[in-house]
Amino acid sequence: MASQRHKYLLLKEKFLGAFSTHFSKSVALRKEAINDRIGAMEPKIIFEDESILILDKPAGWIVNDATTTVNQSTIQEWLRRNFQFSIFNFQNLRNGIVHRLDKETSGVLLVAKTKEAFENLQAQFKSREVKKNYLALVHGKVEPKEGEIKEPVGRLPWRRDRFGVLPGGREATTGYKVIRYYDIKNEKFTLLELKPKTGRTHQIRIHLKYIGHPIVSDEFYAGRKTARNDRKWCPRLFLHASKISLKHPQSGKKMEFESPLPFDLEKARETN
Repeated sequence: MASQRHKYLLLKEKFLGAFSTHFSKSVALRKEAINDRIGAMEPKIIFEDESILILDKPAGWIVNDATTTVNQSTIQEWLRRNFQFSIFNFQNLRNGIVHRLDKETSGVLLVAKTKEAFENLQAQFKSREVKKNYLALVHGKVEPKEGEIKEPVGRLPWRRDRFGVLPGGREATTGYKVIRYYDIKNEKFTLLELKPKTGRTHQIRIHLKYIGHPIVSDEFYAGRKTARNDRKWCPRLFLHASKISLKHPQSGKKMEFESPLPFDLEKARETN
């Protein structure tokens, strides 16, 4: 009896090992195939396992489907087209997308592949265990070199498609740190690392406008004339989600994923 159980355990171990190896190889092959096929204009896979998918979202892609996104590229539609994980087609779970990035914002995007992972990661966001870092080039010389912006944010009553700092708005906090100062087109600019502690819509953009340092090429919050001039040398919003830190929803292991600054933004910041 003991001998039979020993054989069973050996077979089980062999099967699980083979399955794990097969899954890892399948993920690697799919990642390579998708990244080779899509080039620079579609999302790229940074990491994938049985529970989560980490994407590098390019600028110009809308994250969630809506009635206004017909004939536009969305991450939800891309997931349905390229994946078959358990909730890839669950609209009520946003096809696994745990958070969002603005259309013109590039960088790290987190996707859950199971209902359990989705709920776990949402709970981590709610308890502020997930940490996100952004890079932004802003107008002016930001001083002091490190600080925190803590101002309530809400939808503007007189213009419902815009948000701003409002008394009675939702609590919002953004930490910042100066990385480097630049002189571009005879004007001062600052490259910032930003760490939002809350996740309000347009929070970073609003807070930077509030302190007098709007993000380069921000058509909503930098002013129409300023943004139009910016876009002569920086073709889109200079905001990039550079890093995300979280606990793996299954193992609890702390994980960190990064996305380098895209070529278009690298080129813009080196403009003279």
